[in-house]
Amino acid sequence: MPFIRNKYSLLIGCVIVLASCGIHKQYQRPDLQLPDQFHGAHNTDDTASVANIGWRSFFADPQLQVLIEKGLQYNYDLQIALKHIDAANQQLKQAKQLLLPDADFLANYQLTRPSDNSLNGITAQSFLHSTYIENYNAQISISWEADIWGKLGLQKQAAVAQYMQTYEVGQAVQTRLISDIAQGYYNLEMLDKQLTVAKSNLALADSIVLMTRLQRDAGNVTTLALEQAEAQRQVAATLIPAINRSISLQENALNILTGAMPGEVIARTELDDQYIKADLSAGIPVQMVNRRPDVRAAELGLVAANKKVGIAKTQMYPALNITAAGGINSFKASNWFSIPASLFGMAAGSLAQPLLQHRTLKTQYKVAQTQRDESVLAFRQSVLKAVGEVSDALISIDRVKEQKELLAGRVKTLHTAVSDAQMLFNSGLASYLEVITAQSNALQAELDLASMQKQQMYAAIDLYRATGGGRN
Repeated sequence: MPFIRNKYSLLIGCVIVLASCGIHKQYQRPDLQLPDQFHGAHNTDDTASVANIGWRSFFADPQLQVLIEKGLQYNYDLQIALKHIDAANQQLKQAKQLLLPDADFLANYQLTRPSDNSLNGITAQSFLHSTYIENYNAQISISWEADIWGKLGLQKQAAVAQYMQTYEVGQAVQTRLISDIAQGYYNLEMLDKQLTVAKSNLALADSIVLMTRLQRDAGNVTTLALEQAEAQRQVAATLIPAINRSISLQENALNILTGAMPGEVIARTELDDQYIKADLSAGIPVQMVNRRPDVRAAELGLVAANKKVGIAKTQMYPALNITAAGGINSFKASNWFSIPASLFGMAAGSLAQPLLQHRTLKTQYKVAQTQRDESVLAFRQSVLKAVGEVSDALISIDRVKEQKELLAGRVKTLHTAVSDAQMLFNSGLASYLEVITAQSNALQAELDLASMQKQQMYAAIDLYRATGGGRN
């Protein structure tokens, strides 16, 4: 017996030594080779990020805030993402119980009619004076796997990483939803302004048609001039139903984003009343990596994949299982609960080492390594894409601002040109073609200016989302 105890102690000692060496490498973030600053950033010393601004502060328009709040409450994509988080949370709760033993309760009754000529039949007739053998059993059994290689701990850690990944995916859905609602809202305001411009130009075209008709009747211009003025009026008139169509489609899209049936979005302000925060800062790339939810989700996917490599490796090592059972057992119902005579118990331990598994375990390990390598590439790609989106947004903010200032000057100049052309035409010093050309240019410039105002809002929203804003 001392020899057996010494061998057992030696075996346990070897297992502990091997386990202490560690068979799983802890996660370390890959070298992302991030730049110190984003391309397109002005103030390279500013580490503050627009992403730290809450969405209610960034989007100050009360009507837009109402739409966003409705979207966060009723949008179906976001609700589905929340359900995924709930499911992952349940899996996490299960994983937290992996280190605890399994326990089962069993109660059963068995009736056997053995052959009268069998050993069991002769025994039953001799001792039980019956041709039937009854067995009453109630027991509690416990089994426990000693986590000597850290497999169960790795499964728990993988479940935690997967839960956090699901949470970050939900946050990414939220930031995208806020961005989509805001861009849809500003697009609607742009269309409203373009509709106002089109109606104003239609009224101007009506007056030019009337003026040209009077001059034609007076013999100052030809019928061709009247036809050209009428054609220009039709161009302005055609824009109105086209813009109204776009407004209706955008209203439908906004309602769907907020979980409502397609319809009108009545309450909104004017595009000219919107305010864009000046000098928006993107911070530094490493902040974006730590905050942006889709990048965080990609990294947590890598963490989980790394844990699964460790789990697959531990499957190839011996497993130490301990089982125990106890309860009451009797062949008569009358003394089934006779204590302590009916009590029984057992305990056992086993150390199982996988040998020939048709390469299953090695294949699982190699596949897990490959999937981890894929997760590394996916993480790097998400970081590269995110850095590019932040840089694109910074560049767009600057360039769109320049374009807007130039277009605003062009609109002002063309408004003066239209007024001058009308006065010269009335005085007979300008042709109808000059009036129509000035009016057409002014119309297009005003439509372009409204579009550029929208693009300016879009660029700010893109920067806010790209840096990880809108999480709360």
